[in-house]
Amino acid sequence: MMRGIWTRETVALMLVAAAVPVAAAWIWEEGVTSLTRLLLTALIGGFWQAIFTIGRAQPPSVTGGISALAIAMLAPEAGPYQFALGVSFGFIFGELVYGGWGRSVLNPALVAIMFIAFSFPTAAWPQVPVQVGWAVVPAALLLLGLGIIQWRVMLGAVGVLIFLGGFGLDLLTSATVFVLIFLVCDPATSASTRWSRWAYGLLFGALVGLFASLWDASSVQIAISAALLAMLTAPLLDELSIALWRVTVRYRHG
Repeated sequence: MMRGIWTRETVALMLVAAAVPVAAAWIWEEGVTSLTRLLLTALIGGFWQAIFTIGRAQPPSVTGGISALAIAMLAPEAGPYQFALGVSFGFIFGELVYGGWGRSVLNPALVAIMFIAFSFPTAAWPQVPVQVGWAVVPAALLLLGLGIIQWRVMLGAVGVLIFLGGFGLDLLTSATVFVLIFLVCDPATSASTRWSRWAYGLLFGALVGLFASLWDASSVQIAISAALLAMLTAPLLDELSIALWRVTVRYRHG
């Protein structure tokens, strides 16, 4: 990541700024219902963030904006009470109990979405409009240029998706692209070393391809499931990369 003016909050602000055109494209295509869903998610998440930040005497953060957008866009269409319960669970147990953004293992949006999916399996998964995928492209370029997301993760994932797409699989969907940029490449929860970033991106792409070939599910469900499993392995990939580096250093220097 670039140094100097960058703090946790400036990084969060850039992530939110990059997501604004994506949110606008989604709301434009889906209508007032999507805006209501986004506002409800932001309200619930903001409430729990306020409770925890006030209790810890921490300044407020805008990091919940990305999580709110991801949950509103990708979570199964459960009832309002079930949805509110899932959002609360994701923000609390996916992030806030660990101390906030940058300290948790999983992205809170992933936790909320999978909680709703597992708890209410009859809820239908949404479809992400094609326009959202195109809106993600400039957002990805901006975040890459600023050094906020890692190009190794993105290139590894996209390379695998393009390769597997040659076998007749439609993998580069709007849902997959959004999940890759805003959830898998989340600088707070993705892999942290040079080689583990490659492995992390390759794993996500491979899991998307595997699920798409064996599983009759929506593109959102496939992308979210692949992202969850890949993110759970990120700490292990970091440890393996560090262990390999230590072995290499011992071999070179005796």
